[in-house]
Amino acid sequence: MAAHGFRERNNLGSHPLGDLIPIIERATGIDVAVLAAGPDEHGLAARSPETGTTFIVVATTGNPMRQRSSLGHELAHVEFEDWTPGRELERRDPVEVRADAFSRHLLLPQAAIHDVFGDRHTVAEADLSMLVQLFQVSPAIATIALHQAGLVDASRKSEWLKMSTPQLAARHGWGDQYKAWQAESRQTRAPRRLLARAIEGYAEGVVSVQAIARLRGMPANDVEDELAESNIMPRAQETVRDDPQSLPQAPVVDLAFLDDLDDSNGTA
Repeated sequence: MAAHGFRERNNLGSHPLGDLIPIIERATGIDVAVLAAGPDEHGLAARSPETGTTFIVVATTGNPMRQRSSLGHELAHVEFEDWTPGRELERRDPVEVRADAFSRHLLLPQAAIHDVFGDRHTVAEADLSMLVQLFQVSPAIATIALHQAGLVDASRKSEWLKMSTPQLAARHGWGDQYKAWQAESRQTRAPRRLLARAIEGYAEGVVSVQAIARLRGMPANDVEDELAESNIMPRAQETVRDDPQSLPQAPVVDLAFLDDLDDSNGTA
């Protein structure tokens, strides 16, 4: 299975995956961003038809498990190279179903069920809660994995599929941790490599603090103070260009094409 292959190639074993963004960036070499979007927007994987540059973008949300599922889903489109020219994909299109399955098995592989429960034949709600908390997946993903492993029957599966993560967290004593995850998933995140190049340009005196502030979605004064605290300051007082693309050597990728993804031929 593709998700198993991804874990194997990247030496991830069957362990819980923490922050998915650096895992994806390191494994694929592509940029990942978290941006504010509408309530019905979850994520997208896009490849520029002109340059071949690939991005993954997911939306900020108060549902951290959904955000992780979206990251896994969009990674699947990258892994399967789902760049279909001129095709509008419906939610239950086979391509989307395959991406959903990839995400589930990436986040919670069957080998992990055996690692956690060994030779047990049944599990209780407390076990479901532990699995959701440990692997940071939705109750639905955990329930499907338990059902596929033969640990819950169809009746219990139907019951547990109706549960939400906040319900489990409140009942089983990890509500504070869930709230911390919510706060994190509501934050925007600039693509790491793009931001790193912008900061390098700032230190060289060729990128303004305002450009970095726009990338991070923060007030320029806060960004400047944060950089100064880390002893990062412009080397020389030169005329500062206000665009990360002005960095020396490697050009910075322009994210503007993401605004037109609905009309492009490289979306998934």
